[in-house]
Amino acid sequence: MATTKKSKGLTEKKRTALSAYLFISPFFILFAIFGLFPMIFSFYLSFFRWDGLNAMEFNGFKNFSFIFNDPVFFSSIKNTFLIGIMGTVPQIVAALLIAFALNSALLRFRNTFRTLVFLPYITSIVSVAIIFGLIFNNQPFGFANYFLSFFDLGPIRWNADYWPVKIAIATMVFWRWVGYNTIIFLAGMQSIPRELYEAAKIDGATVGQQIRLITLPMLKPITMFVVFTATIGSLQLFTEPLIFLGRGLREEGITMVAYLWRDAFVYNSFGTASAAAIVLFLIIITLTAINLLITNQLGRSKKVS
Repeated sequence: MATTKKSKGLTEKKRTALSAYLFISPFFILFAIFGLFPMIFSFYLSFFRWDGLNAMEFNGFKNFSFIFNDPVFFSSIKNTFLIGIMGTVPQIVAALLIAFALNSALLRFRNTFRTLVFLPYITSIVSVAIIFGLIFNNQPFGFANYFLSFFDLGPIRWNADYWPVKIAIATMVFWRWVGYNTIIFLAGMQSIPRELYEAAKIDGATVGQQIRLITLPMLKPITMFVVFTATIGSLQLFTEPLIFLGRGLREEGITMVAYLWRDAFVYNSFGTASAAAIVLFLIIITLTAINLLITNQLGRSKKVS
């Protein structure tokens, strides 16, 4: 009798587990088809010469040798990091300051302002790139050049010169992501217990001391998360330079993702594009490991203190 109940119980347990696996299986199936398989195939393809139509031809490490001898590839790496820094660092600082303002009890219509700040994030990225392409037009009537004319500065070739290209694309990145990071910081601020601020007020702490000694230390995990996601996002920058520069993707503004896209879908060289994707993957993994190492060190130091 006991054996029968035990076997029946195991059967019910297996049925429950099977039901759970069936419910979560769509995610793993879709991830395997659209995520895991392309990554494995891209790694495989990086050792072959293929134009997408004819038979694959194994060429070993020649694809990697080609991109490492291509000055445009190194320009794409440099551009990716420069545009990422120019668009990310000011963005995080601005998002933190705006979050402080939106979290203030003195601000009226806070929900309205929060919605307005978040709107750029849900705006079509193609629309954003087109609008900023008009703002940073090379002609004197372009908004940016028209504004500079008030300071007796001549028109700038925003999509051709070295630094103007990066400034224009970084501005797009800043405008689109500052609202998202503001909401993340705001959520972190609202999770801080109010009792800490009340105790600090009783002890005579000023607003600046409360921010420096309570808010910023408590926001450290949120800040690390924002820096991590912003870094990964900057390494995947593609649509902004493509729309702003066109299919030509000038060397002054081409990014790593744009470089591998051009090799694959403009030059039909899927092997070198896959090799560039592998290099980008290794860069992301390295930066992720560094971020995790720094996060763990900060967490340990916090526990010790």
